[in-house]
Amino acid sequence: MHDVSTFLLTGVTLGLAASLTPGPLQALICLQTITHGPREGARVGMAPLFSDLPVMALCLLVLDALSGQAWLMGCVSLAGAVVVLRFGWGSLRAGPADLSCIPAQAQSWRKGVATNILNPKMILFWATVGAPTVLQAYASSAAAAAAFLLGFYTLLIGTNLALAWLSGRFTRFLSGPGYVWTMRVLGALLMLVALRLMWDGLSRLGLA
Repeated sequence: MHDVSTFLLTGVTLGLAASLTPGPLQALICLQTITHGPREGARVGMAPLFSDLPVMALCLLVLDALSGQAWLMGCVSLAGAVVVLRFGWGSLRAGPADLSCIPAQAQSWRKGVATNILNPKMILFWATVGAPTVLQAYASSAAAAAAFLLGFYTLLIGTNLALAWLSGRFTRFLSGPGYVWTMRVLGALLMLVALRLMWDGLSRLGLA
């Protein structure tokens, strides 16, 4: 039960980080909402449910085949720690959201899927953080792996939808101190997740 709650909390933290960290998908959600209404922004926000799947599946297959190599999985965990540390540091330094970096377009669903699946941050996340964490959770129990994915996608999609709603009604929040402080708290949580990944990597390498 402890493992289930631990991986659920990890999924919640990473899902919140993925949805709030400024990037092309977040900008597209805001711009589609402002230009075409909350329904279009919500369609963009739902895109990761489908566009993540092939990347996640490929990463799981490759890493599962290599899971017997403790040193390699240790290196992957350390790489994941570096990735999360960068996300955390970026969140700590985040300023007001920039809603002008992507031109607004119609066909929100298609644009959302294309934007997400071509996003190198998403690919890097699943290769170094997401897939290794799923495999680690599954080694504990299927319930732990399910808890991680449930926490991750509930917060990812839920916050994306909230972002679409907020950008349609309270654009000032996204460009004000409320957003900045939210990102700073999130950055601190990501630092804790990174430390956990680092400890796991060092343990697999026999250094901790």
